Amino acid sequence: MTSLKIAVPGAARRTLPDRLAYSLAASVIGLGLFASVTPSPLYRSYSVLWHFSPLTLTLIYATYAFGVLASLVLVGSVSDDVGRRPVLLASLAGLVGSTVLFLLADSAAWLFVARGLQGLATGAALSAASAALLDLHPRRDPAGVGLTNATAATAGIGLGILVSSSLVQLGWEPRLLPFLVLLALIVTALAGAYWMPEPVQERSRLRLRFERPHVPAVVRRPFVLAALAVLSSWSIGALFFSLGPQLAGHLFGTTNAVVSGSGIVALAAAAAVAQLVTGRSRPWLATGTGSIALAAGMALIVGAAATASSALYLAGSIVGGAGFGAAFLGGLRALVVAIPPEQRAAVMSAFYVAAYASLSIPAVLAGIVVTHITLASTFEIFGSIVAAIALVVALEAWRTRPTPTITPRANRKELSLGTAS
Repeated sequence: MTSLKIAVPGAARRTLPDRLAYSLAASVIGLGLFASVTPSPLYRSYSVLWHFSPLTLTLIYATYAFGVLASLVLVGSVSDDVGRRPVLLASLAGLVGSTVLFLLADSAAWLFVARGLQGLATGAALSAASAALLDLHPRRDPAGVGLTNATAATAGIGLGILVSSSLVQLGWEPRLLPFLVLLALIVTALAGAYWMPEPVQERSRLRLRFERPHVPAVVRRPFVLAALAVLSSWSIGALFFSLGPQLAGHLFGTTNAVVSGSGIVALAAAAAVAQLVTGRSRPWLATGTGSIALAAGMALIVGAAATASSALYLAGSIVGGAGFGAAFLGGLRALVVAIPPEQRAAVMSAFYVAAYASLSIPAVLAGIVVTHITLASTFEIFGSIVAAIALVVALEAWRTRPTPTITPRANRKELSLGTAS
């Protein structure tokens, strides 16, 4: 007897529904940012335990951002070739490895290696997950994708700081517990990525190549606005993530990890709320008004550093965070609408190159400056620069607004007569 085998396309492996896969891609973006800030509440205890300077602390932080940049330049568009799922699996496995290194760390050298690997893995994850959002959205709505992307990122930052600070403050194995929780989350995401459907249908062999950030001519104008918006918004993130807990601890007169991280939590929470509120407004308007709020928030934080006012610090974190969220989302939404489908991963990689350059370079410069002047003076200088950049972004957003077309008076009369007839 001859047996008959019928090949059923897609029957070889069960996959998640597209809506669930879309949520998974968003959660990977949030998880990447969650992981990036998990060590932040521990940096002070690391520096005391292993006797390193504020500059070393800032360089450890910046190693992560440079790892992300390297990953984006080397493998940013790989998921366009080999598919989203393989890149997500490899990047999440890299995050598992970096988290294990944090668990085993017994010197500053381990932190450099762990942060470098974490950055490399996060860069690949962000690029592939952002492109997957555009592939998997139920209505293929770029505006909805931009809102999801930006909200997931800011939520990941806020939750990462809040959860890590709370676990550190509990006092039970503070250098282990935050990373054990992070490890559990990454393994869960890794299992989800295994069952994820592959949205890229035409795939080719893996080709690792050095790629300069490339933006097609059709998206250059919205890319410039998005890059300027991310420059101002993520620069404030660079200050907060590297030196913010120290400033908050000084202003509040406490070593409590939750209180020290309160500024970052307030910044991220205000950003998420602002993104939900402005998610459907015109991108140029959200970017412009958000940049003005960002400048105002930075002015308040500069005032807080100058007067040692904790109230001004929290107010500036909230106002600046709202501006951060609106400006970042507005620029991102204008960009994703214009990206050609075949270049999604490449353009999003270029966008995140701009983002992480904004996150790393100011952090390194601030770390150098703070070794020569006071922490408050460092915030005053860099906060003023960020506020000035934000005002430039607001002006550029106004210049890129769509101009209404005015119908000549005679034509309007003819149109009205034609309608009446």
